[in-house]
Amino acid sequence: MKEQESYEKSYQELVEIVKEIESENIDIDSLSEKVQRAKKLITFCKNKLKVTEKEVTEILKTLDKSDD
Repeated sequence: MKEQESYEKSYQELVEIVKEIESENIDIDSLSEKVQRAKKLITFCKNKLKVTEKEVTEILKTLDKSDD
């Protein structure tokens, strides 16, 4: 996965993969590739969310301290 991937692009790609799998019009070779790609996208999105949550929490802590 490229470092420059965005959460939004990754999420949209993941949605498309899910649609393809749910349509049941996918051959077994493509299915394996799509599931592997989905795993990478899920991992990327989860990590991005964790990092963002941590950053926002730190920002909020800084704001709370500056109010004192």
